Amino acid sequence: MHVTLADPRESPARSLKLATLVKLRWLALGGQAAAILIVRYLLEFQLPLAWCSALIAVSAVLNILLRVLFDPTHRLDGPYATGLLAYDIVQLSGLLFFTGGLANPFALLLLAPVMVSAATLPPRSTMLLGALVAAMATGLALVHWPLPWAGDPVPVLPPLYVAGLWFALVSTVVFSGSYAFRVAEEARQLAEALSAAELVLQREKHLTALDGLAAAAAHELGTPLGTIAVVTRELEREIPQGSPIADDIALLRSQSERCREILQKLTSLATGMDAYYERMPLSSLLEEVVSPLREFGVEIVVRRVARAGEEPVGRRDPGILYGLGNIVENAVDFAKGRVEITAEWDAREVVVTIADDGPGFAPGVIDRIGEPYVTTRDRSAPRDPDEVGGGLGLGYFIAKTLLKRSGARVVCANRKPPESGAVIRITWPRAAMEVGEDAP
Repeated sequence: MHVTLADPRESPARSLKLATLVKLRWLALGGQAAAILIVRYLLEFQLPLAWCSALIAVSAVLNILLRVLFDPTHRLDGPYATGLLAYDIVQLSGLLFFTGGLANPFALLLLAPVMVSAATLPPRSTMLLGALVAAMATGLALVHWPLPWAGDPVPVLPPLYVAGLWFALVSTVVFSGSYAFRVAEEARQLAEALSAAELVLQREKHLTALDGLAAAAAHELGTPLGTIAVVTRELEREIPQGSPIADDIALLRSQSERCREILQKLTSLATGMDAYYERMPLSSLLEEVVSPLREFGVEIVVRRVARAGEEPVGRRDPGILYGLGNIVENAVDFAKGRVEITAEWDAREVVVTIADDGPGFAPGVIDRIGEPYVTTRDRSAPRDPDEVGGGLGLGYFIAKTLLKRSGARVVCANRKPPESGAVIRITWPRAAMEVGEDAP
């Protein structure tokens, strides 16, 4: 199986909350104002206070306008958030221009907008902001006002040292931006994948709830249908034979009886049938998983190996059914002609092994199988719109997550040469799989 990363552009669009950006800018403006006042009046360094105050005032006015014109909950798409962060870089570069350029220790604050972009915005925005920081750093290294200083002479840094500062700043932007983006992207993918898993469980719960609704409907409709049956029998006795409505009354009675029979079946389905299916042998559970896939032209062989004890009777858990079903379906998709499912058990463990005769997992990626958005499918192939995460690598992630919740351990491997194919081994402690007679 050839494994590739799903296209990150297919994930939901990233955005930045305006209120967050406004709060961060107020924090930055407060720090800038405090630094300028301390340098000017406490350290008594001479600096262009008017120019610096003007740059801070412009940012404060922009913040006020954003708060007035937009709702605090408004979310900024990539281009707009990128523009505001770019303004922050330019504004800070202006302050650095009047206060010594790269020789100013606060030049490191140019990294902040890039970090915010890497954590919240698409990669293109982060690259554009990183390029802007590099350009501003280059300009500040070449042209700037003297560093504020008390007394003479004012220190002048050697050109080689300034070049080192420039290189350190640019390389830190690249490394830190890439690191922050990778960490934030993994967190986003994991959250999206877990949401998809919860959606699958919610669907299963809705299907289970339908049985209870059927029983409630049967109970509520039983009384009016009984009344209809009684009334129709009374009418049949009172209407003389040969009456033109006698056939209609007979039809009405027969249909009411048919409705009552249907409701009785629904009642038994919601009680006795659920009680029966709540516990099922391992072989029956596997057959329920396999039966819908036997029509795909691939031979599916199910074997049972009893090493000790009787066959375990497990829960009819929707999570187990979905997890096993997804893995078997993947095996059928990639198999050349045969899928083998082996169920083994002893006094301690229950093991289900699913093996196909396909190409197997690509070397070096077996450890990554099961991560969100690592997919074995061709992204150009058409997808089923009803399939959760179809083609995005979420199917196996959800299956593995649900199986782990049931107490299972899932291990992926390839068949030993000269055979080819993937092997997935799922192991439960017998106590976790098995359900007793009096279990809920």
